Amino acid sequence: MSETTVANAIRRPDAIHLIVLTGLSGGGKTVALRALEDLDFYCVDNLPTALLPQLVAAVSRNVEGKRRNVAVGVDVRNPGEDLQRMPAMLSELAAVGVHTHLIFLDCRDDVLIKRYSETRRRHPLSWRGLSLADAIAEERRLLRPLSAIADKVIDSSDLNVHQLRRVIATGYAEATDGLTLMFQSFAFRRGLPLDADFVFDARCLPNPHWDPTLRPLSGKDAGVRDYLDAQPLVAEYFADTARWLDTWLPRFEADDRSYVTIAIGCTGGRHRSVYLVEKLAAHSRALRSGVLTFHRELE
Repeated sequence: MSETTVANAIRRPDAIHLIVLTGLSGGGKTVALRALEDLDFYCVDNLPTALLPQLVAAVSRNVEGKRRNVAVGVDVRNPGEDLQRMPAMLSELAAVGVHTHLIFLDCRDDVLIKRYSETRRRHPLSWRGLSLADAIAEERRLLRPLSAIADKVIDSSDLNVHQLRRVIATGYAEATDGLTLMFQSFAFRRGLPLDADFVFDARCLPNPHWDPTLRPLSGKDAGVRDYLDAQPLVAEYFADTARWLDTWLPRFEADDRSYVTIAIGCTGGRHRSVYLVEKLAAHSRALRSGVLTFHRELE
């Protein structure tokens, strides 16, 4: 597709912020894509390169007065010719005014091999009859042109899921409107999250753990939610916490803070803290975009 054709298809290129996520399989692309989705990006995984202009054109036709953020995942599941065309395609989109950004997720071979052994997943190139090490090497070769032109390379070798999500959120929160919030649940017995800006202690609340039918569940499950919804003390705790956040978070936003982590802990990090994180996140999403959740002991 020529630049003229792309320009004709896209109505408001200046209103589109396009992030292309690529990199090694097992490097964290899915985690990064979900983090961008939580930041209110319109996300599509494994989109063929040839369809990228049509996607941007379709989004541009539905933009209503503000920039629309789009994120696309691209990997070696795409045909080889599609990967080879990606640099030219991004150049054409940028030439007609689309804000493009390419992120490459890298990872050391030994870490990738360990991740595959732990998850028992098959490498996308295993159908070629390659060993895992050879498949990773071949994938590196195929993706080298994209790695060379990436606007940002993120090495996920020493990052856990939460840390990678934070790297994405802090790096691309400016593409969203206002402050980005991370609500995190945790267990006090496993220590405080080191990156928390605010910590709330929910250990004073009634504990579903002592009900044998609720013990195996988490704060995401209906049984635990119903139990905690019925507790007046829990309702009071939630209302006070939500009121505090509603009052003070705008002050941080006015001070040009782009990212705040709110950690809520209980004894085991499975019931009360998870319930409150989900409830507070839902409350915040009604007021703003860019709200993330992470449950340390569940994930």
